[in-house]
Amino acid sequence: MHKHSIYHLLGVFFMALFLINCSKDKDNSTPQKSAIEIDFITTLGGSKNESAKAVINTTDGGYAILGHVQSMDGDVTNKPNESYDYWLLKYTSTNQLEWQKTFGGSADDRGADLIQTSDGGYAVIGKSKSNDLNVSENAGYDDFWISKLDTSGSISWEYSFGFAGSDTPYSIIQTNDNGYLLSGVLDVSASNGQGDRNSIANRHAGGDYWVIKLNASGVKQWSKYYGGSFTDTAYDAIQTNDNGYIIIGSSDSNDVDISNNHGTYDFWVIKISETGALVWEKSYGGSEIDEAHAIGQTIDGNYLIVGDTRSSDLDISQNEGAADLWVIKITPEGALLWEKTLGGSSFDVGRSISKTQDHGFLISGSSRSTDGNLETNKGQNDAWIVKINSSGNLEWQKTIGGSEVDFFYDAVELSDQTVVAVGDSNSSNEDITENKGFTDLLILKLK
Repeated sequence: MHKHSIYHLLGVFFMALFLINCSKDKDNSTPQKSAIEIDFITTLGGSKNESAKAVINTTDGGYAILGHVQSMDGDVTNKPNESYDYWLLKYTSTNQLEWQKTFGGSADDRGADLIQTSDGGYAVIGKSKSNDLNVSENAGYDDFWISKLDTSGSISWEYSFGFAGSDTPYSIIQTNDNGYLLSGVLDVSASNGQGDRNSIANRHAGGDYWVIKLNASGVKQWSKYYGGSFTDTAYDAIQTNDNGYIIIGSSDSNDVDISNNHGTYDFWVIKISETGALVWEKSYGGSEIDEAHAIGQTIDGNYLIVGDTRSSDLDISQNEGAADLWVIKITPEGALLWEKTLGGSSFDVGRSISKTQDHGFLISGSSRSTDGNLETNKGQNDAWIVKINSSGNLEWQKTIGGSEVDFFYDAVELSDQTVVAVGDSNSSNEDITENKGFTDLLILKLK
């Protein structure tokens, strides 16, 4: 073989090795998947107001969506009146609507969170003002209202928890003992002294984190309050490996349970024991408004918390503009491992986080920006979905919307690795081809 042929082959060999190593060492901050495609965008509803707040992948490969419905016409069936009700829709893996159910009474009832339970049924939670039809009781204004459903969406049991004021839940999880943990906010000023743990002289208004533990039959085992003298709102919870819980949300208090407020609202994270005893609490943020909305566990046993920030100091290393989506990673003891912002020069926020099969995460929210990490905006808020890897680096993102307000509140990866994101829309142009009333329930399917 000629010498120049040998050199040519060696050159090709080393170039191939170089390219392989470059692909392995590729900067993770570069988006890794650009081929994400829209399968469909659809709006559902009638002549009034509808919205989706939660979506889950179901064990049959399909998905279920929970939100609220006001309409009695259009896509809505078997609704007795025009008050707000929970709206639950079950889809197959091929995006066919299997069934839909409305739940509630004659007053205002709005679904907030949804899980599939270990028996294949469902549990739904939200706020309720009703005390008739599906709702057996109401203590005054908004109560936590939980319903356990069978596999076809029929109610097996339901309970309300609350006092005279606006007590609003945001999260439900099924616990390791097949019970349930509910979390949200207690209206302290109307709670007849609940949440006031200082003294009679120091009773406060505002809200506290309210966490309720139920057994498998929905019977309350314990109820605990956490917070300070101002407004503390719990938005999400997760069970930890030691059977305790981490509860996340926002707080602008700087006393009682809160020891280190950074300024106005912070991400406020608490670890509680299996019986609700406060183990530790941490505040994360800067001098402006920072609010945590969702938590997920990482493959290495730590936790990601997502929300939004208006700060550009203290824990926040960079802010692109008015508000950014903010992600932090913490240890089980609350130590801050890293933090990252995503967004542009306008208002960009995160509302949910869910794990993907490759150990990354989907984040949903909304964006008003056309710069920074964003490229386009169709008008006002666009619904925004982001995929990050396990290190928090951006892999891909997608915004959809029209000239009005469009928002995603939740997103999930299905068993076939397609993605469903849900929220609501007021638009009827650009990406949104139809608006059926005032606000419609919005579904995006990506493939």
